[in-house]
Amino acid sequence: MTWHAVLGRVIMRKNIDFAKNYPLLPLRDVVVFPHMVIPLFVGREKSVKALDSSMKGERLIVLATQRDAHISIPDKDDLYEVGTIAEILQLLKLPDGTMKVLVEGIARVYLSDFANTDETITVNVRDIERESEGGQDAHSLKKALLEMFEKYIKLNKKVPKEAFTSAESIDDLSHLSDVIASHVEMKIAYKQSILDIGNPADRIQKLIDFINGEIEVMYIEKKIQGQVRKQMEKTQKEYYLNEQMKVIKKELGQGEGEIDEIEELKKSIEEAKLSPEARTKAIQEVKRLEKMPPMSAESAVVRNYIEWLRDVPWHKKTKDNRDIEHAMHILNEDHYGLDDVKERIIEYIAVRQLSKKLKGPILCFVGPPGVGKTSLGRSVARALGRKFVRMSLGGVRDEAEIRGHRRTYVGALPGRIIQLMKKAGTVNPLILLDEVDKMSMDFRGDPSSALLEVLDPEQNNSFVDHYMEVNYDLSQVMFITTANVQHKIPPPLMDRMEIIEISSYTEPEKLNIAKNFLLAKQIEENGLRIENLDYSEDAIFYTIRHYTREAGVRSLERVIAKVCRKVAREVVLNGIDFKKKVDDAILRQYLGPIKFKYGIKEVKNEIGLANGLAWTEVGGDILNMEASLIKGKGKLTLTGKLGEVMQESAQAAFTYIKANQQFFRINDEYVRNRDIHLHVPEGAIPKDGPSAGITMAVVLGSLLSGIPVRCDVALTGEITLRGKVLPIGGLKEKILAAHRADIKHVIIPQENEKDLEKIPIYVREKMVFHPVSTMEEVLFLSLESPDKFFKDEKKTRILYDRWKETLSDWKVEITGTDTETTVQM
Repeated sequence: MTWHAVLGRVIMRKNIDFAKNYPLLPLRDVVVFPHMVIPLFVGREKSVKALDSSMKGERLIVLATQRDAHISIPDKDDLYEVGTIAEILQLLKLPDGTMKVLVEGIARVYLSDFANTDETITVNVRDIERESEGGQDAHSLKKALLEMFEKYIKLNKKVPKEAFTSAESIDDLSHLSDVIASHVEMKIAYKQSILDIGNPADRIQKLIDFINGEIEVMYIEKKIQGQVRKQMEKTQKEYYLNEQMKVIKKELGQGEGEIDEIEELKKSIEEAKLSPEARTKAIQEVKRLEKMPPMSAESAVVRNYIEWLRDVPWHKKTKDNRDIEHAMHILNEDHYGLDDVKERIIEYIAVRQLSKKLKGPILCFVGPPGVGKTSLGRSVARALGRKFVRMSLGGVRDEAEIRGHRRTYVGALPGRIIQLMKKAGTVNPLILLDEVDKMSMDFRGDPSSALLEVLDPEQNNSFVDHYMEVNYDLSQVMFITTANVQHKIPPPLMDRMEIIEISSYTEPEKLNIAKNFLLAKQIEENGLRIENLDYSEDAIFYTIRHYTREAGVRSLERVIAKVCRKVAREVVLNGIDFKKKVDDAILRQYLGPIKFKYGIKEVKNEIGLANGLAWTEVGGDILNMEASLIKGKGKLTLTGKLGEVMQESAQAAFTYIKANQQFFRINDEYVRNRDIHLHVPEGAIPKDGPSAGITMAVVLGSLLSGIPVRCDVALTGEITLRGKVLPIGGLKEKILAAHRADIKHVIIPQENEKDLEKIPIYVREKMVFHPVSTMEEVLFLSLESPDKFFKDEKKTRILYDRWKETLSDWKVEITGTDTETTVQM
């Protein structure tokens, strides 16, 4: 700026009449500083009239910035209190009625005395500019500001370099600060705060602080941009080289296959009808694959991931067969018995007919090995018309088996659940999770915890596999799990499943299965004809009892297969028309001596010997318990490889007998000077559980009183120190063992009476059950002469009245008066 121009501005400033009101022009999103020349576009009615009024006078107008740019008709409170009085240099009216005006700021002023009329807004102004101080401080401030401004211009390409040259020639600090402030980018509120400062030194200091902060930010941005540019250059270089490789391969006739492969992937993704999330992910990965060298290891990983996303079913499903009669026919065709399971499947199909929103049930078949849990799952899938896939969880101890590995690992794959879905090819298969009770855990995680999400109908609609990294809907899958024992299933997992217990097969059930399923299957598999083999029911029954000991029928099938192979050999030697009749002698010839002897009852009443009942994984069995007296000091010795719980039951039974000996006719000499040895054969087989408690008490009571125990009675129940009889488990298997041993009478806890409904009708019709709640009842029913055991004759009479019908069936009579009672058997 020339000396004449500066002088002109000073003269103009002196011509401002601060006692006079000037028209006001409100500004939006702009702050005008003194010495700043700027064009403005004016369109508001009052603003246009303010320009007209100013042009008719001294061409001076006050410029004030609005606090809120959205206000169309601002009032006093909507404007900042400090503005700039400016001179109108040029005015141009535009065709649309608006004006373009060129103004130059003269001085910063404080606005007062607002007069808001219908035509214009006028204000009185007061000069707030302070004179610049000279000296060394002023020179230092100027130098510092110019250095900062020079750095700012070098980093900010939006400010022309000529601005620094112009600023460098200005000596006045106030003028210099206003010029630089008009070139620096800052928010409106901050610009206004600089305009508000009348002291040039303070204004310059604030500018220096602001520009210094902006320079630091721009240095960081420049560094980041440099890194991004470097990476982009590397990427562009790789892309350029890849494109060259494509062209070279195309010329050599080698590149068409890769291009076709990418296009084929894109087409297959569209055809797969992925979920929106999975489709977005797949497209992103395809774009990555396009930019990668085809021979790189990463491209193989990405291609494998895309193929997994594409191949997993997202919408394809099979239609459920909702014909109840058809389902029942298939279930009965494949399995004999198992009525509870079949009824639950039929209920599911019935509900599916009435409701389309039913979530897939999660069933858990619990039962001993070989009862058909796994094959039943396959039959359910066939009955419903669904695809069947199976996963064995036995020995699984890694969470990644369920959820998969993350793609950062070499050789990562999805978990078994996603793999099963791919194998099934539909979104609604039947997945059988076998041996769910045999999972374990270690440092690699707990697979049972990972299954919680899979088997929860409220969560499995958004199952996330670590490899897939997208939500997958498992809500339409029907899950069936199997287990041998229920107590080994983790409680949170068991809470999510509907438990259906499958007990061991009874001998008649095994007979029917062998006759109607296994025999025909093995005859066909061994190349025989029905005419070649006459396998009678008695022979099958003999096979079941003496050559198998199991809850299911696997061993029975193997034995029948062995018999069929022996017969096949004879058919080959003797001709196709050969026929073999299988009986007990032939079975011993083919299979060798009998391998198992089923539990049998004692043939006569004996002292210190009773028939107990036990549950095993292969069904129920008779557990004979015996005791003997030897010289000693009243100690109890236990043998027979008894578990801790069973030993505690024996101690409880012994304590009960000793604590109540004053009520029983027990030889006190035996209690004080004899040791008792209680033994449970077979000694090599581990035994445990509380259900032998009442049997042990009867054995001890019989031994100490010298009264024999009835041989046609079997017992099961837990004993307490007060003589209460508590409920037990495995009642069905135990009663079937008693039935097999030809025992007619079974003493059971009263609370187990409700479980008798699960016993087959043909067994209930041939047996008599005695539900008891106290040990006195047990002793009364199991001892041969209960009147000789109890001292209290009234109690004997009460017990007789309670069990009169049972005693009449046993041909027991009671004679005598209230003071003398005799029970005759």
